[in-house]
Amino acid sequence: MNDPFPTPWGELALRRFPEDPRDRLRAWDAADAYLLRHLDEHGPEKTAPVVVGDRWGALTTALAERGPVLITDSYLAREATKSNLAAAGYDDTAATLLTTRDEPPAQVDLLLVRVPKSLGLLEDQLRRLAPAVHAGTVVLGTGMVKEIHTSTLRLFEDILGPTTTSLAERKARLIFCRPERGLSPGPNPWPLRYRLPEDIGVLSGRWVTNHAGVFCADRLDIGTRFFLGQLPHGLGEADVADLGCGNGLVGTAVALTEPRARVHFTDESYQALASARATYEENLGPDDERARFSVGDALTGFSPASLDLVLCNPPFHSHQATTDAAARRMFTSAHRALRTGGELRIVGNRHLGYHALLRRLFGGCQLVASDPKFVVLRAVKRR
Repeated sequence: MNDPFPTPWGELALRRFPEDPRDRLRAWDAADAYLLRHLDEHGPEKTAPVVVGDRWGALTTALAERGPVLITDSYLAREATKSNLAAAGYDDTAATLLTTRDEPPAQVDLLLVRVPKSLGLLEDQLRRLAPAVHAGTVVLGTGMVKEIHTSTLRLFEDILGPTTTSLAERKARLIFCRPERGLSPGPNPWPLRYRLPEDIGVLSGRWVTNHAGVFCADRLDIGTRFFLGQLPHGLGEADVADLGCGNGLVGTAVALTEPRARVHFTDESYQALASARATYEENLGPDDERARFSVGDALTGFSPASLDLVLCNPPFHSHQATTDAAARRMFTSAHRALRTGGELRIVGNRHLGYHALLRRLFGGCQLVASDPKFVVLRAVKRR
């Protein structure tokens, strides 16, 4: 959806990345607009902002004249920001684009935080930025009302300083935080590292690492547990992709059971790739050379006909919105990347109807296993 984004300095034409004409979701919302109006009316003027978690580059693009620094966990958000900056007439030097794995700026005078869905990711980022914040730093958060909870405000309060909220406007709210030096929130608990249950096959009792923001970071999610019992065997020297790898458990299980397989871990989250690498190296050793790790847009960066098997547990949310856009993108790119006779195997909630998508793309699909909540489906690329 290409509704123009109204800012105090004019309208912007913003797009999500990748563009999908079937996707009716905008690249901005009322929370972005509310923050920019407040910043225009109350300042500070011209101060270079550090923008954390900008969803599709709306804040970074609107404030490009100030030389913003963006910190994001999302490859897609990073690419959207690049595209939107270029569409607005800015070159590559207009903004500094950092990931959540990069060292943050040494000093922050204006901190703008788009509240993420993951409370853990918010905590990790605030803790990493706290040493750069000083008593004169202006700290503003923004989000939709349903995204801001008492626990959200408590994190700002405990890590940075006294925190209040605004009245709601168009179902959006602002967070005001006044930094205080000398707070002692304790050590950063991230990443989380824990031992897996004893009843999940080759991964039983093994260790997994989860950086902040990774799905189900504090426990084994039930979809992955079900999927682990339905993985193919006897792969030989296959090229296998763990697509949307998260903490890397599925690909690590393949590597443990298939000693000649090469496993490609890929995700659009930098935190997920760091988690997958840590999980893999702990269980197979840092010198195992069969694994590759790449951040990207599904499998679009892979050569055509380069994979024998793609394993995937696709997300069905984009922030707070429910959508099958990510699944469509994953399945389409998997079809392109698979060799003839190669297989895409997925797990998903029964009600999502992925079988219809797979039949349209692959010409058919088979039910591998099911329980009251999940199905495992396989689709083979035909000649």
